[in-house]
Formats: sequence, C-alpha cells, structure tokens
Amino acid sequence: MSVLSKRIIACLDVRDGQVVKGVRFEGLQNAGDPSELARRYNAEGIDEVVILDITATLERRRALADTIRRVAAELFIPLAVGGGIRTEPDAAAAIEAGADKVSLNTAALADPALLTRLARQYGSQAVLVAIDAKAEGNRFAVYAQSGRVPAGREAVEWAREAEARGAGEILLTSIDRDGTKAGFDCALTAAVSSAVSIPVIASGGAGTLDDFVDVFTRGRADAALAASMFHFSETSVAALKRHLHQRGIPVRLC
Repeated sequence: MSVLSKRIIACLDVRDGQVVKGVRFEGLQNAGDPSELARRYNAEGIDEVVILDITATLERRRALADTIRRVAAELFIPLAVGGGIRTEPDAAAAIEAGADKVSLNTAALADPALLTRLARQYGSQAVLVAIDAKAEGNRFAVYAQSGRVPAGREAVEWAREAEARGAGEILLTSIDRDGTKAGFDCALTAAVSSAVSIPVIASGGAGTLDDFVDVFTRGRADAALAASMFHFSETSVAALKRHLHQRGIPVRLC
C-alpha cells in the first residue's frame, strides 16, 4: 500500500501587494515581494503555495488578480488563493488569474451552500475551506473576518459540515499560535483530522523542524504550512524535508 507524502506549504499573506507577517493576526511587518518569494520557494522544492489576501474580506473586494498572476507565473506546483472570495464570480476570477484552488472562510460560514456550488463547478479538489480557530475551554471556536469576529461555530463540527458540502481540503489555523513560533496546536489539528476524511493543512505556530514532526505525528496533519520560518530564511525547505525524512515521515525530497 502506498503512503501519501506529507506536504510542506508556504503561505504568502499579502496586503497592498506585499507579503506581510504578524503575530496572532496583528502587528504586521513587511516580508517581501510575493512573486520573488514564490520563485524562491518553487526552486527550493516547496510542495504548494497559498496566497491569502488578508484585507480583501475586510475591504469587501476581490483578491488582487495581478498578484495572483505574478505568483502563478513563477510556480510549477499547486497554488491556492484566499481572501475576498465571496461569490462564484470571485472564485472564477481567481482561477482565471492562475489559482488551482480557492480558499473560503467568512463567505463559507455565511453561505455554506457556496461550497457545494463551487465543488460542482470546479471539483472538490479545487475548494479549500479555511478555518481560523481559538481554544475556548474544551472546544475550539471558529472566527471569521480575519480572526476578528466569533462565528458561533465549533471547529470540528464546522469541518464535518464543510466536508459534507463538498470541500476537498481544510486549511486549519490556530489563532492562538499564529506567528508565535511556539509550535502547532496539535490538539486542534488532531481533533479536526480525526473528524474528517479530507486532507487537513495545519497552520499557525511553526518555529522549529521538530514542530513539523509533531504536527504530522501527534496532530495527524496531511500537510503543514509556514510563513515566518521560510520568509526570513530561518530554515530551508530542503533542510526541513531531510529532517522529516530522517524521522520516517514520508515527504517529496527536493
């Protein structure tokens, strides 16, 4: 029986055409040009890239097509785009600009049937649901509007519903861990991964190579996403993949 490789994904949080990074969605600092970073990651052997236009939803506009086109031109790997995708025309514009997948968060919470409509049009593999969650007692509360507004949903039950409605993948971000480099929230990741049969991408908290080992083993993630570690050259994709391979975790070696 073949074993699926675990994927390593680079996230480009974009604001005003530049990549930015903060801590717990706050205190953003400039991290570079998105197309230049995409070119670097493609050469280094990253498995996928995600662009999140972090202010598109708040500003009620579409993700920037020019940024998508410039990034897509540098890649020979899958590209997912999120931020400002509220309708079927928004999704069509992102895919036309070069996205392979679209990521929905606030819009999916407001209109879950949108997931079904997009899955019928593009296939479930092109529909990614982003879930931003915080630990609250013994549950994980979902937040909308770039982590600012409680959605009144619980992460595990929302993940199950998203899968049932046609989503093909979940991008699961721990707001508590985002940008902290304190490690992924393996309890959150394991709870969601155990509840669905579609792939779960863990996001938020990557700080060391062993954090990825933990989230692939204890967290049961199918993929893991990082931003700061890669943007600021704290480690390389090749070094991370060698580390995982040495610990028996299947990865696509560079």
